[in-house]
Amino acid sequence: MKYVFIINPIAGNKNKERIMSRIRSTFRLIEDEMIVEETKGPGDAKDIAKRYADELGDGCVVVSCGGDGTVHEIANGLAGSKTPLMVLPLGTGNDFAKKIYDTKNINVENVIKSFGLYNGKLRYDVKPIDLIDYNGEKCINVMSFGLDTLVETLGKKIADKAKFLGHQAYNVAILPILMKPLHYNISFDVTCVDSFTGEEYQMKEDNKDYALFAICNASYYGGGFCPAPNAILDDGRLDFALVNGLSLKQALPMIGKYNNGLANEVTFPGLMSNGLIKSGRVWMEDGSPLIGNCDGENFDYNEVNFKVDEKALKLCFIKE
Repeated sequence: MKYVFIINPIAGNKNKERIMSRIRSTFRLIEDEMIVEETKGPGDAKDIAKRYADELGDGCVVVSCGGDGTVHEIANGLAGSKTPLMVLPLGTGNDFAKKIYDTKNINVENVIKSFGLYNGKLRYDVKPIDLIDYNGEKCINVMSFGLDTLVETLGKKIADKAKFLGHQAYNVAILPILMKPLHYNISFDVTCVDSFTGEEYQMKEDNKDYALFAICNASYYGGGFCPAPNAILDDGRLDFALVNGLSLKQALPMIGKYNNGLANEVTFPGLMSNGLIKSGRVWMEDGSPLIGNCDGENFDYNEVNFKVDEKALKLCFIKE
């Protein structure tokens, strides 16, 4: 088996070189082959992943060595292929990794040891997961609009200038965003699924006054905020969290609960709604760009058409 390690050289983990050196030493002792590819710019990880998937299919595993942006690109390169993705959380936020390794306090060394990358006894389970298809692109984690996108954008800028803050940069970014009016407009027409009966129904709003709208394949984003604690990666459905336009006084008590996965329509009645979505359309009535992102990567679409892309990606999980 060939293992293609796609490394983002500017990803956040300061121990990355030492970690990769130790993994190289392991592969010198086993029959499996280690291939290292370093990205040089945006889009490289996607192109590299697709090239190996096309050439080797299930004869290789692509290993993401970076953060959520690297995972996002590789997922786009591997979608629909036979090649599995393994995630080594070497970035700043590592939000998708929080879901698949079931912890907000990820220890990358433990992940590496669990996969057997230090002792040469490689072990893992490969399972297919869903993706979000949006305008022909793929999202592996969360697509969101509004307040959270603004926090994500500012958080990245802060993290770039103050690397010592790590994922706390996103928490720092919240305050200046909250000082502005928390009222934005968005239109949407989405197909929802009743969680009890399984029946489909439409949810439609024109120029909805909202603060944030998160459509989730996984659970965490923005450095650990949790809009969808019960999200399932292979159920053919997406969880959503929709927060109405609100005041600073209303927002402040919501922050801690939203961070811990406890903010929902029960804990904040009249301010928030939750449910399951299969597909839909989101747009701006005036044609202006949406305040939106997928997997922390901002986009400038004025309309997004999305759907669940069921079992579109093979993912390596730690063997139970």
